[in-house]
Parts: sequence; C-alpha cells; structure tokens
Amino acid sequence: MLPRIMSEHAHSITGIDIHPGATIGGRFVIDHGTGVVIGETTRIGNNVRIYQGVTLGALSLPKDAGERLRGKKRHPTIEDDVIVYSGATILGGETVIGARSVVGGNVWLTESIPPDTTVMLETPRLIIKEARRKAG
Repeated sequence: MLPRIMSEHAHSITGIDIHPGATIGGRFVIDHGTGVVIGETTRIGNNVRIYQGVTLGALSLPKDAGERLRGKKRHPTIEDDVIVYSGATILGGETVIGARSVVGGNVWLTESIPPDTTVMLETPRLIIKEARRKAG
C-alpha cells in the first residue's frame, strides 16, 4: 500500500505515473515528463530516455481476463540504450523494443522491434494552395 501512496503523491506533483511494480534499470531519464505512464509489468533497461506523453501500457483485455492474467506480463520491455520520443505509445506484454533503438514521436507500437532499429512516422510534407483570386 505504501508504494502505491508514494506513486500517487509523485504523480500529483510531476504528472508522471509510474506503477510501483515496474522494473527500471540504472541511468533512466524522463525529460519533460508530463503525461508519462509506465505500467505495472513494464521492464526498462539501463540508459533509457523517454520524453513527455509516452505510454508504456497494456493492450485492452477481455472482460473475463482479470484473474486469468493477474501476475502475467502485460506491459512492454524496453531494452538498454533506447530513446522513446514524445507521444509514443508502446503496448503489450510481448512487445520488446530492442537495445539501441529509437522510437519516434507519436509512434504507436504493439509489436516488437529488433535492436538498432529506428521507427518513425513519415515526414510530413507542406502542401501550399494558391489563394483563389476573385474575378473582377
């Protein structure tokens, strides 16, 4: 009960929600942490950086899954030397982000990626429309 109380207090001050059951390695950094959520069975390696709005969560569960999945891994594993940029969502207990990988901003992942991989959305492109001139 005490770890949960401490977690809720820290969340109210920082805007960061780390479940006390999460396993976090050394030299872990949350930069601009508002909105970060780290689920109970998440495993985070060493030298990992994450930014604001990142969710390391579970996939949706069927209604009857509570007791069946209690104590099972439901949240992702983030291996060593990974960077997860703003707004990324990584879900699922079988999802592993391989060592030295980079997950770009606003990426949604429910599948593992191998070590030394960069995952990002396509670069947005500017579309310029000329103003229509009034006939006159």
